[in-house]
Amino acid sequence: MPHERIEINPDIMGGKPVVRGTRIPVETVLRKLGAGMTAEAILAHHPRLTREDILAATRFDPSDQHGSAPRALLTGGGQKVKCTLGKLD
Repeated sequence: MPHERIEINPDIMGGKPVVRGTRIPVETVLRKLGAGMTAEAILAHHPRLTREDILAATRFDPSDQHGSAPRALLTGGGQKVKCTLGKLD
């Protein structure tokens, strides 16, 4: 399944999933959320990101692209990230 806001390109960040149009890895967004950083704080630190980019990062499933990727990427390195219909908690 293609992702509108997430891309994987071997020439960008070594092929890590990144927010499209940036060099910001999905993993970075998830780790920050998992560490307790708010979406607003992430947006302040990364002004090129949008709230929709953060939501896309939380919904991204690397197995859609690679078939078998580490699930830890989806949970911000072990921290669960709660996401409900358009709202980050």
